[in-house]
Amino acid sequence: MTEKKHKKEHKYEEEVHETQAEVVAEAEVSEQVSAEVEALKKQLEEAEARASEYKDSWMRSQAEFQNYKKRLERDNDMMRMHMKGDIIKKILPVLDDLERALQNRLADDLWASGIELIARKFQSVLDGEGIKRIEAEGREFDPNFHEAISNEPNDEVESGHVIAVVQNGYMLGERVIRPALVRVAQ
Repeated sequence: MTEKKHKKEHKYEEEVHETQAEVVAEAEVSEQVSAEVEALKKQLEEAEARASEYKDSWMRSQAEFQNYKKRLERDNDMMRMHMKGDIIKKILPVLDDLERALQNRLADDLWASGIELIARKFQSVLDGEGIKRIEAEGREFDPNFHEAISNEPNDEVESGHVIAVVQNGYMLGERVIRPALVRVAQ
């Protein structure tokens, strides 16, 4: 029986060694898994930090792009206004000539009525484009809107005020396309 007992003990010892080996192996695996989990957590934190950085960068880029678009639209609007003003400035002498022709017309002249109709249409086109005539007569002289061609003594008009408009001035929005040519009282 001793041999049987010895075999049982030997078998028991082997099972104990196997169990211990399994426990040691499981502990090593557990440590390895724990180390891998820590490494994965660290990688996840780094990835989240990069993602946050990329998101911030993307949001800044979007904001810069929106600002660029707004600036481009504003610049294009300004360029269109300047171009429109330049074209209108070249056409205004035609309106001046029509107005001078109407000032010297004869009464009951059908031809002059046609010229008057053309001048009114021209003025309505200018109004439609936002072109406004600068009101000057009787107002105080303002070098931002008026260009003085003479200073004359005048008892009826206060000194520094416009006596008469020689050539009308025009504005497009807040921009003076052409200042009014005026005579100013001394």
